[in-house]
Amino acid sequence: MDITTMVKKKKQSYFKRRRRVRKKVFGTPERPRLCVYRSGKYIYVQLIDDTAGRTITAVSSSLPDVRNKVKSGKNIAAAKLAGSLIARKAVSAGVKKVVFDRGGYRYHGRIKAVADAAREAGLEF
Repeated sequence: MDITTMVKKKKQSYFKRRRRVRKKVFGTPERPRLCVYRSGKYIYVQLIDDTAGRTITAVSSSLPDVRNKVKSGKNIAAAKLAGSLIARKAVSAGVKKVVFDRGGYRYHGRIKAVADAAREAGLEF
């Protein structure tokens, strides 16, 4: 198996997991979807109301208030900071309960750090 086949298989597996997760997870106005996207450089977190099709609030580790506090935007410390910041913004927007959308990523590392930090800051999953 060459490297291009392995990369294609990994990408296909990611899309299958993502489709499987999104089939079950749906955000409502009372309980929006907490969506996490993990790139190579940053982590992005959004609160999405799927019935209205709009983003309530969003946080990224590329934002200056996160980037100035951590060494890199792609580590667990940045993910924890983004998770706590999205929780604070959600509570100020009147959201207490959310549905967690891990977006096809395994629940460990940065994804788990976002979820744990959001729970500690006051969101209920």
